[in-house]
Order: sequence, then C-alpha cells, then structure tokens
Amino acid sequence: MNAVVAGNAAQIRPLLAADLDAVMAIEQRAYAYPWTRRIFSDCLRVGYCCWCYAAGAEIRGYGVMSVAAGESHLLNLTVSPAAQRQGVGTRLLKHFMQLACRHNADIVLLEVRPSNKPALALYEKLGFNEIGVRRDYYPAAQGREDALLLARSLVD
Repeated sequence: MNAVVAGNAAQIRPLLAADLDAVMAIEQRAYAYPWTRRIFSDCLRVGYCCWCYAAGAEIRGYGVMSVAAGESHLLNLTVSPAAQRQGVGTRLLKHFMQLACRHNADIVLLEVRPSNKPALALYEKLGFNEIGVRRDYYPAAQGREDALLLARSLVD
C-alpha cells in the first residue's frame, strides 16, 4: 500500500507574484548575477509564460518564456541548487517546449553561458543546437562572458 501525503505532490504550475520571495531566494543561491525581483514582476505583469516546479509549498525551479511572431524565447530557466540533477530542469524545459507549441511557435531560442556545463548538457539532450554567439552578453567576475545562442525547431 502506498501512502501519498496530500499537497506534497510535485507539479508544474503558473508562477505567481506570491512566489517571488522563494524565486528570489533561489535566484540568489543559483547565480552570481541574478535577475532582480523587478524583472520577474515585469515578466508577470506583461503576461510572459511564467511557470514553476513545486513540491507542496516548496518551489524547486522556475522559468520565464516570451512568445511572439512564431518564436519563443526562453529567458530564464533555473533549478534550485538543492534540487539539481533530479530531473526538474528537464521537466520544466519540456513543459516550456509544449507551451511554445501551443502558442504556435516554430522555434525555441535561448542564451546560455558557455561555462554553464550542466545547462548545456540539458539543452543538448533535448535537441538544442548552437546557432550563434552573443559577445560580452553576461556580466562576469573578469568583465563579461559570451552567450551561446541555442535553438530547437518545434516543426517536424
């Protein structure tokens, strides 16, 4: 017999303004140069696709995607350091790809730091390919770091 504790099942759900304290705590732990609360608030306000992966009341990951003119752009995909390597990023990324399809996007675009090897491995695993480089895109300890521009077609 399996016992399931109500309210603790993991789910992907819309991100809410009430979640921003938890999001900011994760953002601060995950990145040396985190997004600001204002950026997340603005993304919610303008109606970007903002979703989180939560187990009960605990947010373990989240993402933000814009969709326009047949393209989707994954702006942020973050997994709490404590929840990494547990499939959270894969589940969230697949969810965003499904959302992009539902919004009639033909492609998903994103930027990633070349130094972010775990993220690169995830994107490669799910079929993303490098299509360009944005020079000096990210702030870094020694000045600026390039961004790899990745894309995945959603058209068969």
